[in-house]
Amino acid sequence: MGKPEALRRFPWLNESLWERAEALFPIRLPRDYLGDAADPADPRLRTALPDPQELEPAPDDLPDPVGDSARSPLPWVVQKHADRVLLLLTKRCHLYCRYCFRRTHEPGEGQDPTPEEWEKMLDFAASSGAKEVILSGGDPLAISDQRLFSAIDRLRTTIPTIRIHSRAPITFPQRVTPELVEGLKERGSIWILVHANHPTELTAPVRAALGRLVDAGLPVLNQAVLLAGVNDDVAILQELCELLVQNRVFPYYLHHPDAAAGNASFRLSPERGLALWRALRQRVSGLALPTYVVDAPDGSGKLPVSEAFAKARSS
Repeated sequence: MGKPEALRRFPWLNESLWERAEALFPIRLPRDYLGDAADPADPRLRTALPDPQELEPAPDDLPDPVGDSARSPLPWVVQKHADRVLLLLTKRCHLYCRYCFRRTHEPGEGQDPTPEEWEKMLDFAASSGAKEVILSGGDPLAISDQRLFSAIDRLRTTIPTIRIHSRAPITFPQRVTPELVEGLKERGSIWILVHANHPTELTAPVRAALGRLVDAGLPVLNQAVLLAGVNDDVAILQELCELLVQNRVFPYYLHHPDAAAGNASFRLSPERGLALWRALRQRVSGLALPTYVVDAPDGSGKLPVSEAFAKARSS
């Protein structure tokens, strides 16, 4: 959906807001993902549409909220742990979530690595000694099957486990084609980590896409972000986690929101987040309970929020 259609459909938007927001972070709106949403408080619209609040700086904004810069040995590469390496295959996404922690910090100058950067990125990962490689972005499913498969084949020579972190099965489920699924199935141990935040995102096409992946023997896990005004309600979290399990997707992580410039309206305190997670723990089984984590701004990686919060209070 382009700007003219969006401005007509959502009367609370205006051209000035759109242009100012897009200058800071791209806007892209898949029609099928938005569905018939019309209320500004709809979780799909809240996370997809620009909002005046994202134009205002907040005192606790961080230029690099998860500490990627200090852990980036090359453009498009992040390595926070000796046994894992993360590759940013592209900056492109099917939907640019307004709370994204990479709103303001991404290596490289273009939307995709140059041919030279691509080769160096894959060579580094293949020779890093890592046991796992995480294909991320942007969204790694925003690139072609051929490019994705060629990267996996290069990495597979030395790295036994490959993870694809993608929101595409949720925001653009038609991307999960039979050809994509078969190509991934043929390439050995590949884990798919998707990103659904609210039960309304688990539409029939999304459930079908997730089913195609699981039926092919590809393990599928979910990473949600705890977002103020979207899913900061224990009943919503319970419904999300139980729906995921019903669709054979493990609710792996619940992320505390990162303090990226522009996403302050989505943030909530660790105390409130912990209270919600503890209430969720009383309502769902261990199979449906995600680990509540925060990606530390010092680049050391993810920690349980309870541990990070206790550490912060004692320092």
